[in-house]
Amino acid sequence: MRTLKNIIIVSLFALVVMNCKNEAKPEVKTVEVATEASNSIDPNAHYAKAEFTIDGMTCAMGCAKTIENKIAKMDGVKSATVDFDRKLAMVEYNDAKVTPTLLEETVTKVSDTYKVSNMKTASELSGN
Repeated sequence: MRTLKNIIIVSLFALVVMNCKNEAKPEVKTVEVATEASNSIDPNAHYAKAEFTIDGMTCAMGCAKTIENKIAKMDGVKSATVDFDRKLAMVEYNDAKVTPTLLEETVTKVSDTYKVSNMKTASELSGN
C-alpha cells in the first residue's frame, strides 16, 4: 500500500513538473497597415469648408459613419464629420479637386434614402 502511495505521488509530481515546462508562450505577430496615399493633404492647396443636412439617416454607427467614411476617403477631402443627432455633415476639402455637387453625389450614391439639403460653403458660413 505504501509503495502504491509513493508511485502515485511521484507520478503526480512528474506530471506537474512536465506540464510547467511545456507552457505555451504567446505568439507575437506584426501586422502592416496599408495607408491610403491618394488622400494626402496638399499644403499648397486652397481648402474650403461646407456644411449640409443629410436626411434619411436611421442610425449613428451604420448610416452616419458610413457616409463620413465615404466622404473622408474622397481624394481632396481633408476632414469629414457627420453628426447623426443634428443630421449635419461638415467637410473641409481641396476646392480644386472637390465640389459641393461632388459631395452631394457621394452621399446619395451610398444609398437612395439619403437626401442632401441646405448646402452651405465657407463664404456662406462666415456670413452667419
